[in-house]
Amino acid sequence: MAGIKISNLLQNSAFDWQEIVTKLMDVQRTATIKPVEAEIAANTDKTTALNDLNTLMESLKSSVQAIRTDNVFSLRSVSSSTNTTWTSTSSNGAAVGSYTFDVTQLATQARLAGADNIGSSLAATNDVTGLTVANLRTATAVTAGTFTVNGKQVTVATTDSLDDVFNAISTATGGTVTASYDSSTDKVTLSGSSTVVLGAANDTSNFFSVFKLANNGASSVSSSGKLGTVKTTASLASAGLATTPSGSGTFSINGVSIAYDTATDTIKSLISRINKSTAGVTASYDSANDRMMLSNNSTGDIGIGVTDDSNGILAALGLTSGTGATLTRGTNALFTVNGGETLSSTSNTLTDSVHGISGLSVTVNTKDEQTLTIGSDVATMQSYITKFVDAFNAVQSKIDEDTKITITGTKVATSVLTGNREVEGWGTNLRDLVFSSISGLSGTIDQLDDLGIDFDGISNQLKIADSEKLATALTDKPDDVGAYFLTSGTGFVSKLYTNLTKLTSANRAQQSRLSDSNDKLNTQLERLQAQLASEEDRLTQSFIQMQNAQSNAQTQASALDNAFGNKSSSN
Repeated sequence: MAGIKISNLLQNSAFDWQEIVTKLMDVQRTATIKPVEAEIAANTDKTTALNDLNTLMESLKSSVQAIRTDNVFSLRSVSSSTNTTWTSTSSNGAAVGSYTFDVTQLATQARLAGADNIGSSLAATNDVTGLTVANLRTATAVTAGTFTVNGKQVTVATTDSLDDVFNAISTATGGTVTASYDSSTDKVTLSGSSTVVLGAANDTSNFFSVFKLANNGASSVSSSGKLGTVKTTASLASAGLATTPSGSGTFSINGVSIAYDTATDTIKSLISRINKSTAGVTASYDSANDRMMLSNNSTGDIGIGVTDDSNGILAALGLTSGTGATLTRGTNALFTVNGGETLSSTSNTLTDSVHGISGLSVTVNTKDEQTLTIGSDVATMQSYITKFVDAFNAVQSKIDEDTKITITGTKVATSVLTGNREVEGWGTNLRDLVFSSISGLSGTIDQLDDLGIDFDGISNQLKIADSEKLATALTDKPDDVGAYFLTSGTGFVSKLYTNLTKLTSANRAQQSRLSDSNDKLNTQLERLQAQLASEEDRLTQSFIQMQNAQSNAQTQASALDNAFGNKSSSN
């Protein structure tokens, strides 16, 4: 008899239990986790949309606040009737109108011209053998090269003495022209047996100009002026002043004390100290005339006061009346406005304190008649209004985009904030506010329509529908426009800014609620995920136990099969 076979009893019970667990958990996740995740994602999208909208509303607030902060409707511009080098400015709120300025005199600075020739002669005697060309105290230095006398070329080097140059002139001309120096007049004279002719086109030295020699058609040519000047970089004691000062002390200019020391100070350093002081003057040295100069830093008919000290330093510099200094008075600017009486200004900047036109300042640099027109700064005003319109439209576009419902055939598509009645109400609220009238104004403008601003068709977008109407209002009635926008508490800017502050606060409140909701949903999600993880672990353990039981059963079946199989074989 054949043996009993049980080895295949559990053969068909084997299956992929891991796939079963995965599918069971997917079903549970779809039922529990996915809805929560979808709600969190939707809240996040709403928060992002609200935050973007809030940014646009803050930009709209900034655009109207700028109108208030910058007081734009009082901005003024000035234009001239001519192509001018005058500079004109006007402050905010300056009176609009045209004003004809006729400038007949410009303001100039007072100048104190010191005495000429404050330097001593080149030499104390007529003997110039000890004077080296390179070290001469002339206004300009002699350059090495050649110069021509009566067609004869003379060469000069900076190492030559002045006597060497005189001898060279005599040698070159065969003795027909001689040169000499007179210490009493501090001049050089060229004397000839006939007319002395100086210079040629190919001369390379500036000898003649340094010694102030020029053709005169005669047989004798002398320097046109004294030759000796001071050395501005040498100490005052050794600068070559005709009156040599000594010691130290203090002098004053316009009541400001200036200290000096003749042993260490130079004319150059003294000039610098004067110019850096609060005396209000500019000092300089005129090398052509060998003199000191003082000029007021301010224009106008105002004086320059100098007070010498006991050492007489200012006298040595030729800056006192006793030594020949002369004051050239400054002049005031003289002008009329609209043909009125002559007005005077110490400055060439004619301010409202002088001409009486509030906020207008005119800097003149020519004697001229010009008509200046103060008008509203329309271009700047329009730019602020355009920024407001653009910012308003951006807010409306965002609200429309995020709350719209789109129907295509039988399909209906919603947006991230569709159904949010509060957000939809914000758009309506803003539209109603911007087109409401402002009560209590005395001017001709009390709503946006008076400025040519209207909605674009049936859309929620503003536009400048009549640019000419806007320009006219800004040009002719800037005060009325300013009152409409800027009246405290009740003006357009105040109302819109206050309303936007409330809307942005409501926006943040919505975002806060969505954030709180997501916090709770995330807590719920963590709990559900923990529960599913526990359930997945339980199912896994159960199937592992079943697998182990199946394995044991298979082992027992195999043993029985072997036992009965062997018995059958023995029979």
